[in-house]
Amino acid sequence: MSGLALDPGFFALLTGSHARLVGRPLVPAGRGPDWLYAAAPFALLAHDGAADPRFVYANRTAQTCFGYDWDAITALPSRLSAEAPERAARQALLDRVARDGFATGYRGVRIAASGRRFWIEDGTVWQLVDADGTPRGQAATFTRWRDV
Repeated sequence: MSGLALDPGFFALLTGSHARLVGRPLVPAGRGPDWLYAAAPFALLAHDGAADPRFVYANRTAQTCFGYDWDAITALPSRLSAEAPERAARQALLDRVARDGFATGYRGVRIAASGRRFWIEDGTVWQLVDADGTPRGQAATFTRWRDV
């Protein structure tokens, strides 16, 4: 597992960007990176800002949903979390987030490592923006999922 899972600076980037852009806290008061990674009851993933973004973070709930361990999911280009027919809708969402800062109420089909297809529902996607205003990628959280 990479240091980002429990890294206080990355935790600050995730939670600070979410609070500023979405307007509400990502985690309950007093909870830290260990809770977000290991105990949060929602899935949280983040990818970098590369032209073909790669996941750099996935909490345990997200790893369970997608069926990947830390090393496998953080080696995965994020576009591969959706099947080819779903990628255009996913890219349109990411483009909207890049333009507007965040989007809520997202719903889409994703694919697990096993090939199992599942809906993610009640998703929120936001820009990861550091203290200097530099975009560092995007993050997504969802609270509900179910098999297709």
